[in-house]
Amino acid sequence: MNNSTQNGNRSLNLKAVKGIVLDIDGTLLRGSEPLPGLIGFFDFLRQNKIAFIVGSNNSTRTTAQYQQKLAKSGAPIDLDNVLTSAVATGAYLKREFPDGGNAYIIGKPSLAQAVREAGLEIFEDASQPVDVVVAGGDDELSYTKLKHATLLLQKGARFIGTNPDVVYPTEEGLIPETGTTLAALQAASGVEPVIIGKPQRYLFDTAMQKMGTTHEETAMLGDRLETDILGGQRAGLRTILVATGVDNERTAADKNIHPDLIVRDLCELTQRWQTALDQP
Repeated sequence: MNNSTQNGNRSLNLKAVKGIVLDIDGTLLRGSEPLPGLIGFFDFLRQNKIAFIVGSNNSTRTTAQYQQKLAKSGAPIDLDNVLTSAVATGAYLKREFPDGGNAYIIGKPSLAQAVREAGLEIFEDASQPVDVVVAGGDDELSYTKLKHATLLLQKGARFIGTNPDVVYPTEEGLIPETGTTLAALQAASGVEPVIIGKPQRYLFDTAMQKMGTTHEETAMLGDRLETDILGGQRAGLRTILVATGVDNERTAADKNIHPDLIVRDLCELTQRWQTALDQP
């Protein structure tokens, strides 16, 4: 047993876990590459009838794109098992603007789709006021986009961020994500965003509702302490950190955020969970 597991294993009874919320980037995949143990882990969940929701803070892909991405990695799942921050943001907007409205977005087509399905019209610039500025991940971020969003926020638009992640794990390393954009816009406008994704409760509560599990029997598995782990703790879930993405045992100590369990990878988690289930 490695030291990270010994120090991270606080009080988690894996045998009591009936449902699990799974982060994607850095937990299941790194870019397009499956992380070690991915296929075996999903086989284990299905064989033991453990409910799961793949819940991502990444707003740049649709649920169908994530479904296809996991299928290509050898882990086919149902569309109902995927929940993204873009989808959660759309649900939030529909609740906050039941009669529709106008929006300016920084993000990819997946976010635009969610905003339109919520009943809002998307404007392309700052030539007229909008009700809300919605910012998500955008690998084509430009000064012009930041300028339009800043001007609209200064005119009184509400500010919504899909997620607070500052960086995103890829094959190249950690690259800027939504949180970087939000920081720039807040600095320029003086307006603080409302965050929809992890660590806020909305995505966790939606996932538990879909799985039909309670807080006590649900765990959160992720690679980021400030979003996956802290968010899961705030939502009353048990938490598992996998050290294949952003954080690990050392950063958990540095940040003083302590999950119930720290594992090296999905292989170790599957082995430990199977051992717990085999015990009388």
